[in-house]
Amino acid sequence: MNKYLTILFLVTGLALAPVAMPAPGPVAAAEIAYLLEFVGSSGCAFRRNGTWHSSVKAQAHLGDKYEYLRKHGKITSAEDFIELAATRSSMTGHSYEVRCAGAASQPSSLWLSAALARYRGLHRP
Repeated sequence: MNKYLTILFLVTGLALAPVAMPAPGPVAAAEIAYLLEFVGSSGCAFRRNGTWHSSVKAQAHLGDKYEYLRKHGKITSAEDFIELAATRSSMTGHSYEVRCAGAASQPSSLWLSAALARYRGLHRP
């Protein structure tokens, strides 16, 4: 009987043990931090679920989404961040848009992908 209890405790302990989740490496983490700062300092308006928000509010919102997704092992790259956190509403599925002064609105995914490409051009050999 003790043998069965030992196995039961071992299996239960393994089932409850924390599982290591993939996380962004240092390069991806720096790129995501850059994108979040880029959003917040852009001065552009962000449309989310039909309402325009300031760049500071957009940065906070995207930062919250990023943290949630990162903690659940969903984001390992800047592309994951753009696709999963900064492209559309998780609740409604509506796409996010960005409108900067003097320019037409555009999908946030395109705007952020272009910003990421510029960043990589400056920060990679």
